[in-house]
Amino acid sequence: MRIPGPEPMADGGVGAIAAAGGLHTYQLWLHREFGPVVRFQLPGVETAVSVADPVLLEATAHIDKRPEKLFEFLSPLHEAENLQVLGAQEHGPWRRILLSVLAGRPSHERHFAQFTALATELADRLAGRADGTPVALQKELTELSLRMICAYALGGADGLTDPERAVAAFEVVLTEHLGRLYQVPDDSEDAARAAARAARVEDALGQLRAMVDRVIAAHRSAGRTDRSDLIGALVEAGQRPARIRDTVMVTLLAAHHTTGVAVSWTLHLLGRHPEVAERVAAELDRVLGDRAAPEYADLRRLTYLDMVLKESMRLFPPGPYGARETTEALTLGAYGIPAGTTIFYPFWAVHMNPRYWPEPERFRPERFTPQEAAGRPRLAYIPFGVGPRSCEGAQLATVEAQLVLAVLLKRFRFRSEPGHEVAPVERFVLWAADDIRMTVDPRTP
Repeated sequence: MRIPGPEPMADGGVGAIAAAGGLHTYQLWLHREFGPVVRFQLPGVETAVSVADPVLLEATAHIDKRPEKLFEFLSPLHEAENLQVLGAQEHGPWRRILLSVLAGRPSHERHFAQFTALATELADRLAGRADGTPVALQKELTELSLRMICAYALGGADGLTDPERAVAAFEVVLTEHLGRLYQVPDDSEDAARAAARAARVEDALGQLRAMVDRVIAAHRSAGRTDRSDLIGALVEAGQRPARIRDTVMVTLLAAHHTTGVAVSWTLHLLGRHPEVAERVAAELDRVLGDRAAPEYADLRRLTYLDMVLKESMRLFPPGPYGARETTEALTLGAYGIPAGTTIFYPFWAVHMNPRYWPEPERFRPERFTPQEAAGRPRLAYIPFGVGPRSCEGAQLATVEAQLVLAVLLKRFRFRSEPGHEVAPVERFVLWAADDIRMTVDPRTP
């Protein structure tokens, strides 16, 4: 049975994606038009099969291979090999090293005080802005996320003296390489402008690599023996220097965006739903009392805050899609899928599937009560991906996001800036085109 989808176009699908406003919004349209399984043109792999039904996704959850061409845009970030497409045999041991650091509860607890100090520093800065001046939240929270991942995975932020510059460099690189995939080429660009743009990208990459080298040098000069940080674990495992640098780059890339983006979208939604924000504030007052920040054990008691964060990541998943390549033939419902097929995971379309999420565009944290969650398929909610290539830092990102939200919402109310339009766009993660600008008001418990 032929998989439904739009007619092929001579440009390989680039024009359709651009016209839809990006790949993430294109996916929403595809699945509304053609159903839960769609065949479409995906630049970099020619044709892919997108699956928005969580029951059908189960048949693909074991796949441990990514389509190499689709992830070529990340190759410039690597010195040795593109870690996003390591073969399964090499990927498994490397993933276990990352999980031993990023997913370890004892390590989370050891770093929690430093996380709290960093979040509190941001709250103190925002207190100085409580005069009605809008705050660009994604910018502020992305910088905080970068400091947090350095403190945790790299054993300290010693080598990172200018996080704002690092964030800007990441954006230059990602915008350039994502643009090659999903934007219609600009034939009017002359050679001088193209050369200047290429030079900016190379300069940004140079800045990033120098930054990573400084962090690694700071780690080594301090003579640290704690293997709960990423570099220590990689050294202990005998990884070669180029692989260590590549892993650091990928970790910074993934983590410096994800947590800050998730928190900023959550604050945006709370600004639009003050009744939910008040309930979160009441829970924080009840659990924390007079304390300005939670202890690690308090996070498990902040059950409504957790539901709010999950609902926010359902509506605005930080990473809007993933992809795998089948290594053998499989069946998806009525469709046969041959080996070598690119399977596309449209996280946003999965999260907006009305069969499993009634009124999917509505912000309703109660969807994540244990009772409601028990009635949904396992893969109906996949903000961190699926299977053996899912995000190694999922637990760390959740701890960071819960902590930052608790610290900020204990002290402030966030209100949307009147007239400011918040529009999601692709910047490797689901970004806001003109940031998320909100005013900050102190609150009294």
